[in-house]
Amino acid sequence: MTTLRVVIGNYFTLCYNIFINQFFFILMVAKKKKILIGEDEKPMAHALELKLNDSGFEAKAVFNGQEIVDELKKNKYDLVLLDLVMPVMDGLSMLSLMREDADLENIPVIMLTNLNDKESVAKALENKSYDYLVKSDWKIEDVVKKVREKLL
Repeated sequence: MTTLRVVIGNYFTLCYNIFINQFFFILMVAKKKKILIGEDEKPMAHALELKLNDSGFEAKAVFNGQEIVDELKKNKYDLVLLDLVMPVMDGLSMLSLMREDADLENIPVIMLTNLNDKESVAKALENKSYDYLVKSDWKIEDVVKKVREKLL
């Protein structure tokens, strides 16, 4: 009898997981959330872009601070993944600029960087960054989960 309960329990768990995955897929297909990736390391930017697009988001990678500004002026995004160290304008300056602009101030930003110093973390969180992730501590799949957690 105990074995039957375990089998039935596992079956219902499997059905629940399938239902949740389908529910999230339907939500994503209904209106794809747009993600802007500001990352100067092109292989990393392209890997993030590909994984996010494959996960049901509409992602676009740009490679310096000015391209981020230009892209945010042209298109509406639901979330920005932002590297701290970039050419033209660094991530903290970009985050400050976004928080001072009425059209951009409410866009969630996840900092994704190699820097792990307390001062950078504090400045990012002070400027209302949703999260601060150190690249070496996170797999791309985990970054996607973090994005999904914030947007859904």
